[in-house]
Amino acid sequence: MFYGFIKKFNPNLDKIEISLIRQFDQQVSSIPDVIKLTLGEPDFYTPEHVKQAGIVAIENNQSHYTGMAGLLELRQAASEFMNKKYGLSYAAEDEILVTVGVTEAISSVLLSILVAGDEVLIPAPAYPGYEPLITLAGGSLVEIDTRANDFVLTPEMLEQAIVEREGKVKAVILNYPANPTGVTYNRGQIKALAEVLKKHEVFVIADEVYSELNYTDQPHVSIAEYAPEQTIVLNGLSKSHAMTGWRIGLIFAARELVAQIIKTHQYLVTSASTQSQFAAIEALKNGAYDALPMKKEYLKRRDYIIEKMSDLGFKIIEPDGAFYIFAKIPADLEQDSFKFAVDFAKENAVAIIPGIAFGQYGEGFVRLSYAASMDMIEQAMARLTDYVTKKRG
Repeated sequence: MFYGFIKKFNPNLDKIEISLIRQFDQQVSSIPDVIKLTLGEPDFYTPEHVKQAGIVAIENNQSHYTGMAGLLELRQAASEFMNKKYGLSYAAEDEILVTVGVTEAISSVLLSILVAGDEVLIPAPAYPGYEPLITLAGGSLVEIDTRANDFVLTPEMLEQAIVEREGKVKAVILNYPANPTGVTYNRGQIKALAEVLKKHEVFVIADEVYSELNYTDQPHVSIAEYAPEQTIVLNGLSKSHAMTGWRIGLIFAARELVAQIIKTHQYLVTSASTQSQFAAIEALKNGAYDALPMKKEYLKRRDYIIEKMSDLGFKIIEPDGAFYIFAKIPADLEQDSFKFAVDFAKENAVAIIPGIAFGQYGEGFVRLSYAASMDMIEQAMARLTDYVTKKRG
């Protein structure tokens, strides 16, 4: 009986699956005492002053809808934050949208701009959350292989990919600091990429949710600084303020673009949680540097993992941001990343994400999240050493 109804679903659903990251995480979660270095969620708690702002909002009965774009006070705080931190100017009234996390921001933007047949370029390996939405809209994701250049997209790679697609490219997604590689771009690199993009009539979707977790000597540079008319910036508080469960994301773009995106946003979610928005006001106004203690700890964890894994023969490009290690599996070990990760989890009770979850160019790699305590990381590295030693006989 239900088979007939299933056939009536959007046929594009047959082209997508639950994320391999989530599938793998669920598969290994039942292993006793498993150490999970899988999901990209800070192990820190939301700052106390931000939590209190949320509590006060509840006590003050702030439980009604806000406007579709979110509280004006929050958009003003976001405008000031972006200007102070990154030198970007967005009008709070009509150039900023408050979303239900960056995931909803991605959905609203992609469903607003894409039609059947459109193509979207992305430097790969890449976060797998974009492709299913592109597919549902009838478009297709085109990966630009960056492995030979240590995962860094060059202007030449970008230009070639756009020209080769002969007018089919509707958008380019730039996620930096990047998940899974941790790669980010300095001012000169961003300016050069922007010069290429400005020659073509394409949207630039800049997913900059890890912007506050930048470990370089230079501050994060948004490509919106150099290509403002065509760039849609996505950001949020999940990573910078350990607020994953509060679900607050932000879209920044020219008013002409926001006026279109808000239509999709409205019908997807109406508006973001009111109490979360009040907490977000506090985070942006009085917590502009809340990420610094986390960043300091992440650096210790990153360097520790790199040292231990490098000693075992894993090749690692040092991440410049976010909280992931993307490591090449040594040639003398299993090269099928899914088999490697499953076997490691079963044998030594440590869960890491297989590189194939990030597309074809992620095969042969594994991703570890260091958004976990140092104690857990130390145990995981000891277990990895034991596992590799046993495999090598």
